[in-house]
Amino acid sequence: MKTKTMIRPAGVICLVIAFVAFSSFAVSFNFTGKMLFAKKTAALNFVPVKDSIGSQKAFLAAYKVLMSPRCMNCHPSGDIPLQGDDSHLHTQGVKRGIDGKGVYALKCTNCHQPQNSAGTNMPPGNPNWHLPPANMKMVFEGKSPKALAAQLKDPKRNGNKTMAQLIDHVTSDKLVLAGWNPGEGRTLPPLPHAEFAKKFKEWIDKGAYLPSK
Repeated sequence: MKTKTMIRPAGVICLVIAFVAFSSFAVSFNFTGKMLFAKKTAALNFVPVKDSIGSQKAFLAAYKVLMSPRCMNCHPSGDIPLQGDDSHLHTQGVKRGIDGKGVYALKCTNCHQPQNSAGTNMPPGNPNWHLPPANMKMVFEGKSPKALAAQLKDPKRNGNKTMAQLIDHVTSDKLVLAGWNPGEGRTLPPLPHAEFAKKFKEWIDKGAYLPSK
């Protein structure tokens, strides 16, 4: 005699609840996945809005930092680095050299150690202290906003960098960051580093337009 399998009403209810819960989860998961994919696609396809006025305004803000002693002293018009908040010529007869690290026995690292030396107006430090090399001087001193912006956009004059690499350079390069840790007795750049990097990126994102003069 065959025995019929009986499903109790409570069991049916449990099965229905489980099915509904699983279906809701599947729909939610599918919807969430589509949303994440859409956001990722939108981010990849995002094209910054070109804005000549906003771009120029952002560069003029960043320009104040680029022309401050903390930046300009290592981007002189000649082959002698500059010193101090008044940007006077470096003493001790120091010169750029082919690689930007000095000449003969007068090397930058003789005085500029991996970290700041203790004391007021003592040599600031960084493991990679140097000027730009002789074949790519990247001069800031004496440059107008328009001239400096044009130089920064030109890979033949900016160290062979793309716009993305320039953003990365001003954002994370440790020698750039050293400008905000110059040692005792020296003024800081006119903007916090994060604000400077933001303005520099904004200049590029909005079209890297040149100031009018």
